[in-house]
Amino acid sequence: MTEAYSSTVDTPIGPFTAVADAEGVVLASGWTSTVDDLLPVVSPSVRPSQVMPRPDLGVVTKAVQAYHDGDLAVIDDIPVRQASGEFLEHAWDVLRTVRAGEPITYTEYAELAGRPAAIRAAASACARNAAALFVPCHRIVRVGGALGGFRWGLPVKRWLLDHEAP
Repeated sequence: MTEAYSSTVDTPIGPFTAVADAEGVVLASGWTSTVDDLLPVVSPSVRPSQVMPRPDLGVVTKAVQAYHDGDLAVIDDIPVRQASGEFLEHAWDVLRTVRAGEPITYTEYAELAGRPAAIRAAASACARNAAALFVPCHRIVRVGGALGGFRWGLPVKRWLLDHEAP
């Protein structure tokens, strides 16, 4: 892949940047104003060689704004492309099935991903997720409800979980 586009929007929890290809498929995203914070997690097989800034990424930007304004389901249909091994790709697909307002534990996530004993691998899938928000790794918590980790910081994860709470 050679070219992609980025856009940064203000959200209640700070700037959010998304990187998408020409078709609007999200390659990376997170609560940062810097594309350089996003690209290292993107697999080399889908990492763009050039990212050009745009003020708006169309439906991707609209979805980010609508989500932060309260339309929690709007992110569900935004296409995402991530590449890795078979388990991680499957685990990222499974993350997209975890509903807003219904966080699950890393143990439950490993079970949903088909490898109940692979709790650390499930946690690794969250840590290696390049498309935060659209692949909602923030919905995975520790047994007992502790937040666990989050690339964009625990205050952001707390805000997201509170925002999605019924």
